[in-house]
Amino acid sequence: MKPKINKLYISRWRYTLLASFLLALPVAAIWHIAGLQVLADVDKGYEFLQGKVKQKLVHKESIPAYRGVITDRNGQPLAISSPVIIVSANPNQVDVNHPNFLYLADYLSLNPKSLKKRLSKNSHKIHLRLKKDLEPAKAEKIRALKISGIYMKKAYKRFYPGGELTSQIVGITNSEDKGQEGIELSFNHILAGVPGNKKVLKDRRGSVIKDLGIEKNAKPGRNITLSIDMRLQHKAYTELKEAVIKNNAKSGSVIILDIHSGEVLAMANQPSYNPNNRGRLSSEELIKGARNRAILDIYEPGSTIKPFTVLAALENEKISSEQFIDTNPGYIQIGKKIIRDHRNYGKISLDDLLKKSSNVGAIKLGIDIDPGDMHDLFSRVGFGEVVGIGFPGEVSGVLPWHKKSMKLERANLAIGYSMNATALQVARAYSVLASGGIKKPLTLQKLDSIPKGDRVVNAELVTEVRKMMMGATRSGGTAEDAAIYTYNVAGKTGTSHKNSVGGYEEKRYVSLFAGIVPAENPRLVTVVIINDPKAGQHYGGKVAGPVYANVTERALRVLRVAPKISDNKRAVVINQKVDPSQSEGDI
Repeated sequence: MKPKINKLYISRWRYTLLASFLLALPVAAIWHIAGLQVLADVDKGYEFLQGKVKQKLVHKESIPAYRGVITDRNGQPLAISSPVIIVSANPNQVDVNHPNFLYLADYLSLNPKSLKKRLSKNSHKIHLRLKKDLEPAKAEKIRALKISGIYMKKAYKRFYPGGELTSQIVGITNSEDKGQEGIELSFNHILAGVPGNKKVLKDRRGSVIKDLGIEKNAKPGRNITLSIDMRLQHKAYTELKEAVIKNNAKSGSVIILDIHSGEVLAMANQPSYNPNNRGRLSSEELIKGARNRAILDIYEPGSTIKPFTVLAALENEKISSEQFIDTNPGYIQIGKKIIRDHRNYGKISLDDLLKKSSNVGAIKLGIDIDPGDMHDLFSRVGFGEVVGIGFPGEVSGVLPWHKKSMKLERANLAIGYSMNATALQVARAYSVLASGGIKKPLTLQKLDSIPKGDRVVNAELVTEVRKMMMGATRSGGTAEDAAIYTYNVAGKTGTSHKNSVGGYEEKRYVSLFAGIVPAENPRLVTVVIINDPKAGQHYGGKVAGPVYANVTERALRVLRVAPKISDNKRAVVINQKVDPSQSEGDI
């Protein structure tokens, strides 16, 4: 007997429901896929997903702005930006066995084996810089090699055609093209421009796949025209360098000012450096070479101050231009300190005081002047204050205030000690003498119009002092070597002892000469400072004087300043050897 089997029956409505559900699943899946990839108005549809992808793969990249050009007053470039290409690689994508790999290494100026080793060593990276300043022409050759994993980006590299001649004025930029020294730093906000940006598509490794277009164009920086004349700058630099080497000096500076405008026509310093090759210099060499000593280094100006001591005495009616000063017996004692002249000059005029650079005569005038009046005159011509030329780190120097009882300090001030000034400050003070008592602002930028300036000293008194200063370069003066043929020079030498921690050093000096030319109708002021000469000579007239004459004579010819000779008593030494022991001193 067979067992009884019960059959399982499914109701029609249940079957229909199950079949409908199974059929609905693929339809729902298709609908969801369509919503993700086709339909734009579906919540979190394809536009949403594409946006998410773009957030990860689409990036903004900066477009560098062209940095403004710095030129001299005649348009000669002193700092320009050249386009370069930054070449990078994704080490994982570069095929080192590519048939063009050797050409890649050659265009990058790299050894093929070293390049392979470098790529292998950095295989964990997605970005490796191979060259930061490749020439665009070579970059195009690399692009033509079609080696995967090699990427390029446009940039700019700063180049300085003036080299070491203008390095301390122009300054330098860093690797990010930002000003670090000099004009590049002071006017970085003008030169830098405004970077732009563009969109690029990158893969998950960060490599650029495609440029998607520029969002904002870069705005180039503005150009700057300096007051410097490269014809004069070259002469000033070469003469200064030769003098520093010849005299075995530590450093030196030369400044040439245009009296009419207050523009700096030349500013040279030693030591210097070539900013285009600064990578080869040690940090110490770079620091020494980059220092603009004409603006930053302070010295006791010595006897170059004596014209202002005479001016203060005339202004305060302590003496007249016709009176004489008794310098007997050739020295003066202030407290325990004895200060001497080169020799006993006896009774001398103010003209001879400046011509012979008498310490005794200047001290007697200085002691007779109220210290407040002396400080006031020195301050009015610019000592003890920042010139304001717009150069980073500019210093003010030191102009002390002395009580009437401080006779030794007042005596020192009268001959250019117990105060400090830069070469630029000395030049500005002499520009007041040259411009008839008008103090004008000085500038390193070319001007379109001449500033008026402010009157700080009586014009007649200044003219008298300027005439007295003409004796320094004439026969018997302290600066015969600073004479310029066919021009009258109103100048003054200075030779100051160097000051150290233990006091003044007997055999270390700063040699100076400051001059105005033409003396009758001034156009130029030139200041020369040679710091710490060790080759034998140290007097300002012998060390700084020849530099002044050579540099200024060149400037007068370039500017076509008409010559004038008022008499034949000028010191024009031609083929004549002078015994140094017979020349006048000016300490």
